[in-house]
Amino acid sequence: MRTGLAYTSARILLLVISVVLLYLAGARGILLLALAFVISALASYVLLSRQRETLAGALNRRLSRVTAKATAKATEFRERIDEGAAAEDEDAETSGEAVPRG
Repeated sequence: MRTGLAYTSARILLLVISVVLLYLAGARGILLLALAFVISALASYVLLSRQRETLAGALNRRLSRVTAKATAKATEFRERIDEGAAAEDEDAETSGEAVPRG
């Protein structure tokens, strides 16, 4: 969370700096905003690459943990369904009903 906050704050700071510098250079209106977004995006691509990689690593680690938990829950759910189906088949066989195969 701290990594994401630091990266986002740095991106916003670069945008504000771009707006101020372009305003001082004479840009106004929509041109000011468009140029500020483009310049801040390019600057952040160059200047914040290390922070972006750190953020990506943190997000990947978090996603791996969530995926592992989801996979474990899905496996447990599948096993419970298979156990229930086997129990139903066993009950049907003991009562003499026809068990559909398939």
